[in-house]
Amino acid sequence: MSPAGTGPRQGGPARGRPRSEAVERAVVEGVMELLEDGVPLAELSIERIARTVGVGKATIYRRWSGKEELFVDVVRAAEPPDPELPGTSLRDDLVVLLESLRRRGLANRASAILHNVHAQMKSSPRIWAAYHDTVVLPRRRLGLEVLRRGRENGELRADVDMELLNDIIVGPLLVRTVLRPDADLPEGLAEQVVDTLLQGLRPVSRHA
Repeated sequence: MSPAGTGPRQGGPARGRPRSEAVERAVVEGVMELLEDGVPLAELSIERIARTVGVGKATIYRRWSGKEELFVDVVRAAEPPDPELPGTSLRDDLVVLLESLRRRGLANRASAILHNVHAQMKSSPRIWAAYHDTVVLPRRRLGLEVLRRGRENGELRADVDMELLNDIIVGPLLVRTVLRPDADLPEGLAEQVVDTLLQGLRPVSRHA
C-alpha cells in the first residue's frame, strides 16, 4: 500500500508517463553524447544507441519509427525552442520570428553538435527530409500565416505575393546563418530587417 497522499489518484492514474519521458530524454542525451564523441550520423544505428543508453531496441522503436525521426528530435532538443508570437501586430510577430532565426544561427555556431549534425543531415536525404517536413515546413507555414493575417488587418498591401515576401523576410537571416557563417548576427538585427522591409510594404494612405 502507498502512504497516504503518495499513491496514484483515483479515477485513472497516468502510470508510466514520467518514466517514459525520462527514457526519451535519456535516449536523446545518449545520441548527443555519441555525436559529441565524433560518431557520424551514418554510423549511429538504433542498436548502437540502445546499447549506449542501456535500453532495448524495442524501447526506442516504441517512441520513434526509426533513426531519422529520432535525429530530428535530437536536433530540436539542441536548438532554441520555437517562439510564442505576441499577436499584437504584424511587426511584432515578424520580429519574434526573425529573432528566433538569429538565435538558432548563434546556437548553430556555438554548438559543435548542431553545426556537425546540420552539415551531416544534408548528406542524408532521408534525415534531411524528415527534418524539413517536421521542423522547417511548420515554421514556414507559421511565417505565411503571420503575413496573411497582416494583409487581412490592412498592415500589408493587398497585391503582395505572400510566398515571395516570406522568402524576402527570412532571406537576410538565412544568408548570414548559412551562406555567410562569419557574418555578424547582432542584437537588433531582426528589428532592422523587419522595419526596413515594412517601410515599402505598408498600404499607401489615401487622403482626400
